[in-house]
Amino acid sequence: MRERRKRIPCFFFPGLSRAAAFFALLLSFVFTLAAAEPAGRKEELLQPENLPFGVPKETDRILHREGFSLGYSHKYRQALWVGYVLKKEHLTGKRFRRPAAFRSDPAITENPVQPGEYTGTKFDRGHLAPAGDMSYSHPAILNSFFMSNISPQTPGCNRGIWKRLETQIRKWALAEECLCVITGPLFPQEDEKAEEEGAISLPVPYAFYKVVLDMTPPRKMIAFIVPNRAGRERLQRFVVTVDDVEKLTGCDFFSELDDELEEKLERHSDFSLWQAPSSAPGRKQSAPKRRSSLEKEALKE
Repeated sequence: MRERRKRIPCFFFPGLSRAAAFFALLLSFVFTLAAAEPAGRKEELLQPENLPFGVPKETDRILHREGFSLGYSHKYRQALWVGYVLKKEHLTGKRFRRPAAFRSDPAITENPVQPGEYTGTKFDRGHLAPAGDMSYSHPAILNSFFMSNISPQTPGCNRGIWKRLETQIRKWALAEECLCVITGPLFPQEDEKAEEEGAISLPVPYAFYKVVLDMTPPRKMIAFIVPNRAGRERLQRFVVTVDDVEKLTGCDFFSELDDELEEKLERHSDFSLWQAPSSAPGRKQSAPKRRSSLEKEALKE
């Protein structure tokens, strides 16, 4: 009778043979690498998803998250730009509820803004990437409530003109199917007196901008500069060109578009082109239809 070979125990995995232990150790190593990679790798994948035509401007910290990307300034303690792609499908599917509270951003380690800094002031916590545009995804809407996505807005702006503009852009997303939207604050020059009303502990923008690119043919652009105040003017009153916003911000929006097309689109903003249905070749025509309950809900946010 042949003598059975004894199994040699492994120090790291007691009870397993050396071959089985080696295989278990190899699997453990692979899973460790897989767990360690996602943070940086995921950010790399999210940049082209959120900013398909390039980063508008280098800032102290650029964060790519599910839903949107942002360029943060330590000096102003808020984002100088926030960019994302808004698709029709984002507004017609399941909607996730807003979180109960705003949160300080753990990714901002240098003097991060706390939600309580707005308490007792005359300013709203104004979203740059709107919660209504992010509610298609639970992680995205949670990300939109980080204070890095917030700027001090007067109630009259946040709940008035700005809200109307956000709603209008959602209507355009439903009609055009895919938009690239970039939003940010505009601050007074160094030698100008900053807004002091409300005794808030961070710089207050005098206005906010939005630039919008229709990503479906025929492509077009439009931009807005909205003052940080109450007002009942029509949205057309605040239309400017993308070139105008670039001059004020130092940003280079949509830099990865074909240069000739970029220059042409950035020189023109025509509100009427966004109101009328397209008759251009290649754009599928459809009869007007009543909005679904999901679409109506998205436009209310």
